[in-house]
Amino acid sequence: MSQAELVLLHAPSVYDFRKESILYGPVSDLVPSTPVFEMYPIGLTTIAEFLERHGLRVRIVNLAVRMLNSDRFDAEALIRKLRPAAFGIDLHWLPHAHGALEVARLCKAAHPDIPVMMGGFSATYFHEELIHRPEVDFVVRGDSTEVPVLQLMQHLTGRPGAPSLAEIPNLTWRAPDGTVQVNELTYSPADLNHVLIDYSYVVKAVARYRDLASFIPFKGWLGYPITAALSVRGCSHNCRTCGGSAAAFAALHHRRRPAYRAPEDLAQDIRNIARFSKGPVFILGDIRQAGDEYADRFLRAIHGYQGPVIVELFDAADRDFIRRLAQAMPNWTLEISLESHDEAVRVAFGRPYRNAAIENTIAAALAAGVRRLDLFFMIGLPQQDVQSVLDTVDYCEALMRDLDKGPVRRLIPFISPLAPFLDPGSLAFEDPERYGYRLLARTLEEHRQALVQPSWKYVLNYETQWMNRDQIVDSTYEAGLRMNRLKDRFGLVSHEQALRTEARILKARRLVAVIDDILTISDAGRRARLLRAVKPLVDEANLSTVCDKTELNVPLNGLKLNLPRTACFFLEQALRRLPRVRQTTG
Repeated sequence: MSQAELVLLHAPSVYDFRKESILYGPVSDLVPSTPVFEMYPIGLTTIAEFLERHGLRVRIVNLAVRMLNSDRFDAEALIRKLRPAAFGIDLHWLPHAHGALEVARLCKAAHPDIPVMMGGFSATYFHEELIHRPEVDFVVRGDSTEVPVLQLMQHLTGRPGAPSLAEIPNLTWRAPDGTVQVNELTYSPADLNHVLIDYSYVVKAVARYRDLASFIPFKGWLGYPITAALSVRGCSHNCRTCGGSAAAFAALHHRRRPAYRAPEDLAQDIRNIARFSKGPVFILGDIRQAGDEYADRFLRAIHGYQGPVIVELFDAADRDFIRRLAQAMPNWTLEISLESHDEAVRVAFGRPYRNAAIENTIAAALAAGVRRLDLFFMIGLPQQDVQSVLDTVDYCEALMRDLDKGPVRRLIPFISPLAPFLDPGSLAFEDPERYGYRLLARTLEEHRQALVQPSWKYVLNYETQWMNRDQIVDSTYEAGLRMNRLKDRFGLVSHEQALRTEARILKARRLVAVIDDILTISDAGRRARLLRAVKPLVDEANLSTVCDKTELNVPLNGLKLNLPRTACFFLEQALRRLPRVRQTTG
């Protein structure tokens, strides 16, 4: 089996999650992954493909999903067996602050001579704190690190003409004398045309390393193979708590405007995915962000595509756009994050569209034949109190009653907390008092320690002027109960499933109180014993808390992964790379 020159490791949120008793709460109910956040960022795939295209061998190892799938899997033993030129670990979103650092420590303990690099949004924000940790040798900053990582790997592997460390953009590193060097962040490409969302890389790498398990994006992916198509890096909006907002991109990544993938290439990415997967393709980013011309070009390029596609809108859309969207991709699902039913709360959060406009969009999408329409609401927003949270559930009832009157219900609302953290670099993180927040953790180390608290109430890094942590937790469970009963009444879930979800919510609510009581015990040893004793109950309550996770899934029929077509696609790509043989005549 060939050795990779770069091994990209994805850590679980908390490295010791199999041992620790942690009630995670509904922090991951509305994303494909579990509370371990085992889904690795799409940037690992684009980095791996880019480096492979330039002659370096890269292996992705999803430690989190391997640890989830088997209690017997030994991450430390696998790390000891690996001998790359460098390890790369993503610290993209802050919930990986514990796991990513622990995996870095394990890499350095097993291989003190092999450098460890880290990257991602949170790594960029905390790069100076990270570089002072002995387990971290390099931090690659920015939102597009394919080129800096390539240059760093060329340097580390001694490639001819490789740049010196001082010449690599976006790099934070330690000089031989121990001084920290912060190279200027100058690499921020204006478009994404250098990036290939080429999942054939994954197919080839699985065959090369004989290791399908390490490349699986999240637990359960083989049964529900959802994939992503990247339309943009950056954003034109400024949601107050988002580390991917326009303000955060400008401050952290020196990105003054979003970088887009050419619409024709985006359409081709989706068609390439369909060659091996019948699962839904999620188009990351509102395709209207770059303007009407971009959206029109994409819709022309994708027109006639029959596979399942998930489209997201960041604000209201007119009927003409919805009609063209439905004509281009008839098997479509629409997602809209309303955040709150209350326009004042939504404006305070940074989403200034009005209810009437979004209701017209919903009506237009349902009339145009959208397969399903998912609406997302959030708890923990500026100017939102407990009553406002509960009023959001009442608003969802009105929407379902007044707008979705067909024989098959397609309007599906969800509500979950803003958890576990306000994103570093977001407007609210940088200036919490202005937006009505009180931060309870600021440094990377404080967030790392918070992640191992026994209840998600104590993991939250914020409170608001309108709700403290107790109220955020209580209103989350109460809203979850009410929303679940609403879905039962409107037939969005079976009665049996609704009963199971309600039982989990009530169990989680009781466990919060039990853990609160345990934490009042002064004897540390007794506290630890009692927390270990409730761990089996905690583990049962950690998945699908306020809704069943399957509620997010687009219904799929028949074969989900087309393995024969995958093999043919892989062979076709390999043949294209062979040197052409000059034909001769006799």
